[in-house]
Amino acid sequence: MFSKVDSTKKNQFLEQTKALREERAQDKLKHDAAIVIQAGARGFITRRRLHREICKEIGDVLQIPPDPGAEYKPRLKEALDVYKAIQKFFFIFNKDKDAGKFDYLCRYLLASMDITADNMKVCYVYLVLNKTVVLPWIAQIKEVLWKCCTFLKSLKPEVHGDMKRVNLYLTMLITFTSAGGWKILKGKLGETLTPGMNQLCNNIMGHLNTKGLYPVLKGLLAQGLSRTKILFNSATLSAIVSLSLRPLIAANFSDNLMTVFVLHIMSVPALLHHVSVNSGECLNLLITHRIFRRALDLLTNEQSTRIIFNSLEGSYALCLLANLVNLGMAELEGLVENTQSFMSVVIRLLESCKKYVMNKKSNLTNWHPIIGWFSHKSDESLNAAMPHVKEQIKLLWSEKMIKILFSDLLTYVEVEKEQAATKKEPSPSKNILKKAIDKASSKSSATKIKLEAPLAKTTCYTCALYQIMMNTLSQLRMDILSGLSYNKILLPALWKFLCDLGPNCGLKVFLDLLTQTPNSVIHPVFSLLTVFCETAAHYIVTLDDMEMYEQRRMFTLEDYIKMSKFLNLFVYKVTWNNLIDLKILENGESEVYNAAHNLLLLLYERDCRRPYAEKDHWLHRDVKPSVFLKETDKDRAMGLLMKKTPFIIPFSERVKAFRLRVRMEKESLGLTESAAISPQSTLITVHRSRVVEDGYRQLAQIPVQSMKGVIRVKFVNEQGLDEAGIDQDGVFKEFLEETISKVFDPALSLFKVTTEQKLYPSSTSFIQENHLYLFDFVGKMLAKAVYEGIVVDVPFAPFFLTQILQHNQSTMYSPLDELPSLDPELAKNLSYTKVK
Repeated sequence: MFSKVDSTKKNQFLEQTKALREERAQDKLKHDAAIVIQAGARGFITRRRLHREICKEIGDVLQIPPDPGAEYKPRLKEALDVYKAIQKFFFIFNKDKDAGKFDYLCRYLLASMDITADNMKVCYVYLVLNKTVVLPWIAQIKEVLWKCCTFLKSLKPEVHGDMKRVNLYLTMLITFTSAGGWKILKGKLGETLTPGMNQLCNNIMGHLNTKGLYPVLKGLLAQGLSRTKILFNSATLSAIVSLSLRPLIAANFSDNLMTVFVLHIMSVPALLHHVSVNSGECLNLLITHRIFRRALDLLTNEQSTRIIFNSLEGSYALCLLANLVNLGMAELEGLVENTQSFMSVVIRLLESCKKYVMNKKSNLTNWHPIIGWFSHKSDESLNAAMPHVKEQIKLLWSEKMIKILFSDLLTYVEVEKEQAATKKEPSPSKNILKKAIDKASSKSSATKIKLEAPLAKTTCYTCALYQIMMNTLSQLRMDILSGLSYNKILLPALWKFLCDLGPNCGLKVFLDLLTQTPNSVIHPVFSLLTVFCETAAHYIVTLDDMEMYEQRRMFTLEDYIKMSKFLNLFVYKVTWNNLIDLKILENGESEVYNAAHNLLLLLYERDCRRPYAEKDHWLHRDVKPSVFLKETDKDRAMGLLMKKTPFIIPFSERVKAFRLRVRMEKESLGLTESAAISPQSTLITVHRSRVVEDGYRQLAQIPVQSMKGVIRVKFVNEQGLDEAGIDQDGVFKEFLEETISKVFDPALSLFKVTTEQKLYPSSTSFIQENHLYLFDFVGKMLAKAVYEGIVVDVPFAPFFLTQILQHNQSTMYSPLDELPSLDPELAKNLSYTKVK
């Protein structure tokens, strides 16, 4: 019924239809694209036009001069017009492109503030009286000031142009956060407006603080002060510190704001040092508002302290400590009133720093110029500020600080002196009776200070402060000891305290505490003993014989005798009774024991050099030589005592003990002769003309056990014939004496002699082949002589003996003490220079 449709025409029709449909779609896309492009272009053109209009409007207001260096004196417009122009300007504001305009905006606003009440309509803050715009105006001034803070974060004060902008933005912040300098408030109108304006400024400061004012100020201070030469002048520094104080004053020094202030401002490296040097007015402001006392109150609060310590890294905790000390010395009244709180805060800050202190170098440590090896990385700017931080911390052991912290002890000593001076001299007839009464009552009156007394607590606590200070500030340890020891009043006062603590300088007090809690030296009185011993040793080691024995500086000879007796007993009792674990003592891990022992050795060496005590003063009555000879090998405590304080036993008894140990060792090694067994021996042949060479060649490399055994010597005479006689004692002794005689002959160049004919190694010994091995051989020969009980005459110089005994490794060692034994003339001239 229907005709058949041609498939070709059908396909053509479908393709034409599809092409028309796609064409219509393309036309629609082009139409839509044109609309979007036109809209974008119109929007761009409109924005450009608006941008130009706003720029022209703000330019008309600001009147930016064509020459940037020209003086800026704009003709001021009404504040309302300025406000509207600023609103539009902030609508198109771009920080990078509009920074220059923003600077002129700040300068314009500052110029408008320099207007009196007669022309107040051009003053920018006049709009606060306009109820219709007051709220958006407040939002605008907040935005202006926060933009100033934002720019401060990115500026570099070391660049001259940036420094000018820093001062500009600081002036803006100073001007609009306090109504005190607004000229518009001068006169009768100002009296009614001032309270409201002050509230407005507080509102602005609160907003800035919420946005992050303190971190901005901290960063700015760090950039300007953390360097060897600071970038800020007095005005700039005063402006920053004043800005940091205003939120505190407005909030009546609330704990929250004080915490932020301490964290961000007081921890800036050397801030108070630069403030005290460059801005006395600013320092007075801190003192007036008693920032030191308020900071102490905050830091003694447990919760606030935890927040601050968790937020501050060790180096900045140290900077906080340095600033507190500096401020305390400036605000002396507050320091005197809050001495205990100050010491408590200092100890806690030092303990916070100590957590990061490491004993040795590793991949995880960095060097700190005050603390030593440190587990945190410090930035370069912080290191640059460390010399100033050091100067601040050194105030802790200044004479003024010592007098304040030890005020109770010094007062006690003064009172004792006055009481002793006011005692009337008894008549001659009553002298005998008076002496008898004094002698009878001396035991009961010896203890004048009890540990429970306030004097003892404050004095011991102060010493605990200095002890932890020396342990934490390891690189300033010698400075601390020097500051304490060369203070003319402290050492005698501490010695007076120890003497009044009881008989034998309160020995029973120390032993009772250790008996109650062995190994525990946490009681502050041990800190007092440690500080006294270390300080006294540091001082005594610098005294020459004239100062110590004739001038008797600081201590009398009777004081040295009493001091050494107490220390000798203390070291002996602690060791013998195992009051502190022997392993701790052997490893040198007990501070109080080490300090007492070092001072004891120093006093003993001085007595050996020039006696000031009786002959048997150093011997210990409780140690019987018979017990000593039996217990040396068995009792670890006695062995440690003989290592630490051998002088408690007479020298002759020590020699017997040594011979006993040698005999016992020989028996254990099978080196003694018996009826059945003859010990193995070493036979050497020595030519009379080559005693040293042949002895060195044959004995230098033999094992230690063979050296301890029997050595038989066969001499060969000058004709090359064997001499008669081979034995252990006589011929070997002759060989030993000849060897020692030749190696110590200065002609061999191994040793030299002083003007007093004392021996010491020669600096030209290297001309001998294998000279170091020769020294080793000489040492073995001397050791063999001592081991066999053969006495040889080898007068070594005292300074060389000190090296052999390794006494030069002690902190108490002074090379000047040994100098006279090397060069008496040089020592004399140096002493003369010292006196002059």
